[in-house]
Amino acid sequence: MTEEESLLAAIHEEVALCPYDPLWPAMFERERGRLISIFPAEFIDIQHIGGTAVYGLTAKPIIDVLAGVASMRVAEALVEPLCRSGYTTSAEFNSTLPDSRWLMRWANGHRTHHLHLAVHDSTFWIRRLRFRDALRSDPALAARYSVLKSELAARHRTDRDAYTDAKSNFILAVIEDA
Repeated sequence: MTEEESLLAAIHEEVALCPYDPLWPAMFERERGRLISIFPAEFIDIQHIGGTAVYGLTAKPIIDVLAGVASMRVAEALVEPLCRSGYTTSAEFNSTLPDSRWLMRWANGHRTHHLHLAVHDSTFWIRRLRFRDALRSDPALAARYSVLKSELAARHRTDRDAYTDAKSNFILAVIEDA
């Protein structure tokens, strides 16, 4: 498979959940270390978010990385250098994101990492960490979320946007309660 074929396969990859993998935190730490070594002064903080950041949670096997920067101008300036260091992005998709920038790493036709650049301590930043922390601190809540994700992944296997949108009400309710 060529690099171009691998990227296209990753972009169009179906929604597939996996049981929790205890290697996910180490995969995050490796990527965090790689990002810090390439950009030692740009990130205020780097956090592991998403399903792979919650022990025991069924998740897409994609490490979600939340990187805090000083401003959206810094985020914008990092997109191109990040693309030169193994990420790709969609300018069209990013133009719909007022308070973050999204990038993706891939290998062998599969997504491996999603990188979310956001202003440190912004609403975007706080809400992602609040949701992660709520799931980490409440195993029953995490179990309910896991069941919902499994149902939605079966329903929206070929439509990542629909899968993500369908989780929104649950996520918003958790954030509001946290």
